[in-house]
Amino acid sequence: MKKFLFLLLFSPILLAQEGMFSKDPIINKENWNKQRVHWGYYLGFNSLDFKTDYLSVTEDIEVGATTGFNVGLIGNLRLAEYFDLRFEPGLVITQRNLTFPNITDTGDRLREVKSTYIFFPLLLKYSALRTGNVRPYLLGGVSTALNLSSNADSPDDNFNNRFRMTKWTNFYEVGFGIDLYLEYFIFSPSIRGVFSMNDELIRDNDPNSPWTGNVHEMKTRGFFINFSFH
Repeated sequence: MKKFLFLLLFSPILLAQEGMFSKDPIINKENWNKQRVHWGYYLGFNSLDFKTDYLSVTEDIEVGATTGFNVGLIGNLRLAEYFDLRFEPGLVITQRNLTFPNITDTGDRLREVKSTYIFFPLLLKYSALRTGNVRPYLLGGVSTALNLSSNADSPDDNFNNRFRMTKWTNFYEVGFGIDLYLEYFIFSPSIRGVFSMNDELIRDNDPNSPWTGNVHEMKTRGFFINFSFH
């Protein structure tokens, strides 16, 4: 499956490589960037964990990150020659496995935190000068996300094997990528860091809970690898 996905995503680039990086390449999509508005979609992968701060010194909660999946749409508004404003709503599915070292009972030490986010990012894209059919770029901005798997409304907590998080979270995002102008479409791989700006943990009902009692803040952080098509 991984080999198939690699071939699916990168075969257009490999096939076009000779023409794209030759001395006098054929210029594809020459007037593409003059459009006021254009649309696209993306799919990709993510790896998220938690940054945890504590009220008192203790052993760190161990976070086991897994590889998740991203998919979404792209709306691009051209502001100037090198600047674009982007709205990229998407679905982010991920899982983090938390191990609490201070809990002796094996069954209670592990919490599998499955999260399904709907992201609403608003990003500013700065593109460098286009060279042939290649144009690198930087991007950054803010986003808000709805966690459909938060368990925020559940009366149960970790004493009932229920880990709870806030429904809404705000993030800031920074990243870079490259636009590759192929004959029929624009292919754009990118990598992006995402960092939560607010505490996402909902504490257990017991203030002395061994899971949440000593946690000051728990914030999501990680990265996305996206493959965009326009």
